[in-house]
Amino acid sequence: MRVRPEQLAAHLRKTLAPLYLVFGEETLLAQESADTLRAAARERGHAERECLTVDAGFDWNALRQLAASPSLFANRRLLELRLGNAKPGDAGAKALSEYAARPADDAVLLVTAGKLDWNTQKSRWFAALDATGVVVPAAPVESGQLPVWIERRLRERGLKPTPEAVLLLGERVEGNLLAAAQEIEKLALLAGDQPLTVDRVLAAVGDSSRYSIYDFVDAALRGQPERVARILNGLRGEGVEPVLANWALHRELRVLNALAFARDQRQPPETVFAAFAARKEIVWDKRKPSLLQALQRLTLADCRSLLDACARTDRAIKGIEPGSPWDALLMAGLRLAGRRLLPDEL
Repeated sequence: MRVRPEQLAAHLRKTLAPLYLVFGEETLLAQESADTLRAAARERGHAERECLTVDAGFDWNALRQLAASPSLFANRRLLELRLGNAKPGDAGAKALSEYAARPADDAVLLVTAGKLDWNTQKSRWFAALDATGVVVPAAPVESGQLPVWIERRLRERGLKPTPEAVLLLGERVEGNLLAAAQEIEKLALLAGDQPLTVDRVLAAVGDSSRYSIYDFVDAALRGQPERVARILNGLRGEGVEPVLANWALHRELRVLNALAFARDQRQPPETVFAAFAARKEIVWDKRKPSLLQALQRLTLADCRSLLDACARTDRAIKGIEPGSPWDALLMAGLRLAGRRLLPDEL
């Protein structure tokens, strides 16, 4: 059973499962979910807490022994197994599957882990935990969902934000949920009963946003030129190498070029995705809508022109061609986002 972090409190008001797996790369959501579970376990009488941390030399028999040893001081226990970014391996997979098949009668097991890829989520031990208990994925909040997340959190703290204030706060903390939570707490102290306006956000909140090269490409594919410029400025300020951003852009443009060619040949997009998958270059389902959205704005000539722009950016990075690589990336990103430029700008 899967429960999103924002659904966890409601779930715990109804029941407490024998085990929970909290995993994901969004640290704030993972920490808050684990804390919510610990509090719920204490309220249900799980007064004793015992922790195991998995490292390179971890002995998985420790989990079996802990599960089989009843508490001397409390009727119920909370057992924690901290995987972090470690892989359980064969021994760990067996131990976790065995525990899921026969959970301890007097305990709730909380397993915490970092990011788990799709192959791991298809493993037997993961499926065993999912079948017996509750899985809580702490995934990053997508840019499109960030305003909803921020507004809900602001209102939970008693604030009354205007829509414009929510959008501005989202721009200033995008990609950094920990900073978002901290800024919301600060605003709760400063705003009082007054509506939370743009001016108040501007006065109180600095720019704590963090972006990746994939955010840059996503913004361009989705037709968001202002966001393209903001993300590139953030990447440059963080010291990201332009070659990485150019690589990510070129990778998507190769797919777009193939899609545009297939469209002109009256072939369905699925043939292109299948061809890339056959070459071990899988286009994930999550990315397909953004690619198809960009394809509506672009001709085959546009795609080829953008590929040429990537080649020029690469030459600028290597010092073979004059000009700033970041300016070249900005021009290409804006063009992909649908901003029409002068002929000599691309």
